[in-house]
Amino acid sequence: MADTLMGETPERDQVPVAAPRADARLRPTARILLVDARDRILLFHGPDMMKIGTPAWFTPGGGVDRGEDLPAAAARELLEETGIRAAPADFGPVVAVSAGHWVSRKGRLYYSRDSYFFLRVAETAVDTSGMEVYEAPLLSVHRWWTPAELRTTAEHVIPLGLAGLLGRLLAGDAPPAPAVLPWHHREPPL
Repeated sequence: MADTLMGETPERDQVPVAAPRADARLRPTARILLVDARDRILLFHGPDMMKIGTPAWFTPGGGVDRGEDLPAAAARELLEETGIRAAPADFGPVVAVSAGHWVSRKGRLYYSRDSYFFLRVAETAVDTSGMEVYEAPLLSVHRWWTPAELRTTAEHVIPLGLAGLLGRLLAGDAPPAPAVLPWHHREPPL
């Protein structure tokens, strides 16, 4: 049974789906809940990923390359997107997952499984010069958020349920198995 996240309830159509559709391209991702010494989490601001008419804030991370394991992908993505260096062994276990379908701008159906790692860092300087060419203009804004800001913001934050999960992790209550977070896109019609 999935962990509940401090009273947060997903909308019915945002519950993670059980399995990918046969026509979906699989896209596993490694994402990082990057927290500094002041318990702030780094989020990037980007385009309307939820297709609800407004941009969203989301964690560093991205697609897993062929032959790459999740911790190695997390280390590579962290370095590319933030300039912060961490070894794959620094990431520990996956603390949360979210999965579901989405449609690219070109109309291609994907099934992503986002795996989230929790990582504390002392360094807060972010260097985005290592981003992929297509990422840089989309992820030009970032900021460190306090837990209180996350709990009270009216802005869209991905993953859904992040405030509750972060509170739990900061209290030292890591889930024994990855928490299942609601998927952040509406499921495309069949």
